[in-house]
Amino acid sequence: MIEKRDFYINGQWVAPSQPQDHHVINPSDETPCAVISLGSEADANAAVAAAKAALPGWMATPVEERIALVEKLLELYNERAEDLAQAMSLEMGAPIDMSRTSQVGAGSWHLKGFIRAAKAFPFEKPLGDHAPNDRIIHEAVGVTALITPWNWPMNQITLKVGAAAVAGCTMVLKPSEESPLNAMIFAELMDAAGFPAGVFNLVNGDGVGVGSTLTSHPDVDMVSFTGSTRAGTAISKSAADTLKKVHLELGGKGANILFDDADDKAVKRGVLHMMQNTGQSCNAPSRMLVQRGIYDRVVTEAAAMANKIEVGPALTEGRHIGPVVNELQWGKIQGLIQAGIDEGAKLVAGGTGRPEGLDKGFYVKPTIFADVNNQMHVAREEIFGPVMVIIPFDTEEEAVEIANDTPYGLTNYVQTQDGARANRLARALRSGMVEMNGKSRSAGAPFGGMKQSGNGREGGSWGIEDFLEVKAVGGWTVE
Repeated sequence: MIEKRDFYINGQWVAPSQPQDHHVINPSDETPCAVISLGSEADANAAVAAAKAALPGWMATPVEERIALVEKLLELYNERAEDLAQAMSLEMGAPIDMSRTSQVGAGSWHLKGFIRAAKAFPFEKPLGDHAPNDRIIHEAVGVTALITPWNWPMNQITLKVGAAAVAGCTMVLKPSEESPLNAMIFAELMDAAGFPAGVFNLVNGDGVGVGSTLTSHPDVDMVSFTGSTRAGTAISKSAADTLKKVHLELGGKGANILFDDADDKAVKRGVLHMMQNTGQSCNAPSRMLVQRGIYDRVVTEAAAMANKIEVGPALTEGRHIGPVVNELQWGKIQGLIQAGIDEGAKLVAGGTGRPEGLDKGFYVKPTIFADVNNQMHVAREEIFGPVMVIIPFDTEEEAVEIANDTPYGLTNYVQTQDGARANRLARALRSGMVEMNGKSRSAGAPFGGMKQSGNGREGGSWGIEDFLEVKAVGGWTVE
């Protein structure tokens, strides 16, 4: 049993103010794999006080020195890559091969991106040629609360910490209590990299305890949260009394629109993308919209692809999907699969219950529904599991209408060989991101959504901007 009860506050590992053990459950076999402590209001207050005390010095640190520390962090991160991969597989169920590549790789990708973006970022610049004595200064928002989820832990931690660090903000990180071990390794890396005491702090806890303390704290200037839309709404209300800045990266119900000229790999690509990370991705293409002329063929291909996907324990090497994170998620997913059946959707792959041969662990069958309409629960709700629905359409206009008929607006996907049509769709779809014909967004592209998928952007220069305030100065002395 791994024991990690301490918190990282003001450059030291410290015991919680009052013991409150919490068992981390291995979703592959449902057994406790670690014990941490859930923090209290006192622990959160101590971390905020440390961050507040460190803020003036960190803001005054030249940006070149802040970037150099992030470069050192990246070096150490790569050295501990296997430790991070093992931790994430154990605690949240990412298959170890996928954990080594995608889960760990996402963190190094983002840190590299912030280093590149920060070196080119205009932290101070003239207003314009017409105003030689005006300066625009970008300065740190201040003390930031970073609240991260369990599904892509290092992806979200590095997106927040990397941006905040180069911007000159100080930080209190509250990782998910479902997947805290990787975050505690990351805290060790921040310490080893030499960040000054108080710049980065970590307190484990749940949303009701540490989370609510941070989001309402008068000395926290900004909350950056990734998680459910429900929690994002609660955080916005909690933060309103102090008018702090709130960045939210929330849920999604992405449409993947396949026209009759989609390429031969579009169906396979869509199914595999949906099932990656056991469907636990906010940008998953969970609604496959298919033009009527190819509908029957696509349903057959998608079902066959889903039936080929293997399911197994996270720490077993190989190409398979692992369990979902916990019993609560497993039960929710089972209930939504049953709702799809009850509402008359056609089950063409998977279904309720565990896959054959797996009687322990939070495993879900890769599931596909066909003949779905956009008003069914399986088409409206973010299932956050390996469940995809297929919806037919006839015209381009109908496809756009169905795709946009959702409270979410994170990522949509388009599959067509007609470049003009693809561009029309990219403009018409109401989402923060659109990916077409299997081409993902490039390094430095902003990640974020519209509507109930949240606000703000993460990654590259846009991610740095979210942790900065803009100060306009008149009467600047030109040196």
